[in-house]
Amino acid sequence: MLHLRLIVPADRTQAVLHLVEDTVGTTHLAVLTGAARDPQGDVITCDVAREAADGLLHELRALGIDRDGAIAVENIDLSLSDRADRAEREAPGEGVDAVLWESLTDATHEESTLSVTYLAFLTLATMLAACGVVLDNAILIVGAMAVGPEFGPLAGVCTALVRRAPRLAWRALLALVVGFAVAMAVTVGFSLLMDAAGLFKESQVEGARPNTSFIWQPDPMSFVVALLAGAAGTLSLTSAKSGALVGVAISVTTVPAAANAAVAFGYSSYKQAWGSTEQLLLNLLGIVVAGTLTLLAQKLFWAGRKRVRG
Repeated sequence: MLHLRLIVPADRTQAVLHLVEDTVGTTHLAVLTGAARDPQGDVITCDVAREAADGLLHELRALGIDRDGAIAVENIDLSLSDRADRAEREAPGEGVDAVLWESLTDATHEESTLSVTYLAFLTLATMLAACGVVLDNAILIVGAMAVGPEFGPLAGVCTALVRRAPRLAWRALLALVVGFAVAMAVTVGFSLLMDAAGLFKESQVEGARPNTSFIWQPDPMSFVVALLAGAAGTLSLTSAKSGALVGVAISVTTVPAAANAAVAFGYSSYKQAWGSTEQLLLNLLGIVVAGTLTLLAQKLFWAGRKRVRG
């Protein structure tokens, strides 16, 4: 269940009350007349089943409540109420399958921000992966994959394509392009510094690396894995199963590929650098394609399940 707290202009209170009462899956409706001061209006609270929330939020925004009032949504961890149980049973579908498009758009917008923290995480992950590829250490590669924050902007691109939000798309693409460019540039300098200190050697990069050579040798399976990871990652975001993102992060080789390209470029091993770049682009493309198709499938699935009490 979700808890909605609304600040509603007085002239729209009745319209909002009718909307909430007519929406399948709502309960615990309360009205505090004139309680809001900034902005002025009435405070309306209710609980709504997750699978019914997206339609209700859409209608509330159509009434301009987000512009002239406020809409706040909170997850309810525990609700001991027969009415809440009945509301969840009446709502169409299952809550775990529901997509809150407003929440998804807001979350991906935040995760797609080109911030100092985002750049720091991506750069550190790429440098960590550089140590992994030079040492041929799979554990370091897995650690770097888990640290990398690149799935946020990738999810932002998918959401923007489905929601037709060009500003979000450009924001996410900027974070991806600038983020990887900065991370790879810093990693080139890092690898040269490590070489000067005697910790990296060209022979390690050019030699046999049975544990990490796949990073610069893309094949059809690379794209297949990226497709599966993109679908799984998108489902984890839309269903609030965020724990699955860890598995998604360590199943694709975006950060390791960027790191290997940077290290190989520093040693003028352009064949490896190009192969790693192909691996990186293949993974990014696969995730975006699968993520977008997953969101489209969910949108079509739920389009036919929305209903209103009559």
